[in-house]
Amino acid sequence: MEAQAAGEVRHWTADVNGISLHVAERGPTTGPAVLLIHGFPELWLSWRHQMAALAARGFRALAPDLRGYGDSSIPADPTAYCIFHIVGDLVALLDHLRLPKVFVVGHDWGAQVAWHLCLFRPDRVRAATILGIPYFPRGPRPMTESFAKLGDGFYINQFQDPGRAERAFGRYDVETVLKKFYALEIDELIAPPGVEIIDFLQEPSSPLPWMTDEELGQYAEKFQKTGFTGPLNYYRISASAVMYGLCRNWRLTAPWSGAKIFVPAKFILSENDVGLKSFGTEKYVKSGGLKSNVPNLEVSIIEGHHFVQQEKAEKVNSEILSFLDKFASEEASA
Repeated sequence: MEAQAAGEVRHWTADVNGISLHVAERGPTTGPAVLLIHGFPELWLSWRHQMAALAARGFRALAPDLRGYGDSSIPADPTAYCIFHIVGDLVALLDHLRLPKVFVVGHDWGAQVAWHLCLFRPDRVRAATILGIPYFPRGPRPMTESFAKLGDGFYINQFQDPGRAERAFGRYDVETVLKKFYALEIDELIAPPGVEIIDFLQEPSSPLPWMTDEELGQYAEKFQKTGFTGPLNYYRISASAVMYGLCRNWRLTAPWSGAKIFVPAKFILSENDVGLKSFGTEKYVKSGGLKSNVPNLEVSIIEGHHFVQQEKAEKVNSEILSFLDKFASEEASA
């Protein structure tokens, strides 16, 4: 019944912002649009459950592969992955579709992109639902300085060196690399001294209960084809003395230093998400620090780990739809 109401997933590409962006779409083209933004190491497929639920309720679900991923363009220049490029791709996609305003949902790196879309272009966002990563306003110093204090074992510090993670990942087949990330159930992504993060992560002894072998194979097929360099470039800071990645984002976002986000937003926090204890994240969210920077915010704390939109799909779907229903009700009563 749900499949009949929602229709099949449609795939197409659009030339936007100087690249080709692959988009998966489900639901009526006349319905309110919801832009779903994936994280690392994911694809549009990460939103398969949400797309079905949204489409069944009459929404138009749009899930692109971000640049560097899947069937979208993979720029060779590592400087082409700063936050302005990624947000620019999505704004250009909305222009391509002639959508003046959309609902936005983001997870992991997609959460960062969603927050910055709200920050840079609040005129294009009706409301946002963000999973896992809260909004931290730009501080006086780049977060990379805090990362450095965690040592060489911290995954972002390892990801910064061009080629390092790729070589380490290459010791395993692609499915194993993906399973090691998808099965994350640890507090922090920090390997012991002298150990690569991919070697430190444990491969699950049994299949993931929330992902079929066929679905894992779909992910693996795309990453086997594209490799991991594009996704890793989101994290990187320096190569050949050129500043880019996370540090470049900090430098370029100076005009928004200390800025708040006023777009209505819902933040979904997973109780066992990796990194929840890092950098005071849990305290920041639960103490009201996040709400002070996102005044029109509600917070929902649910059971789950990092890839919660897949692990706890029904609960996440309920959280997203209940939030969107508020705007439908407001429009009906206006």
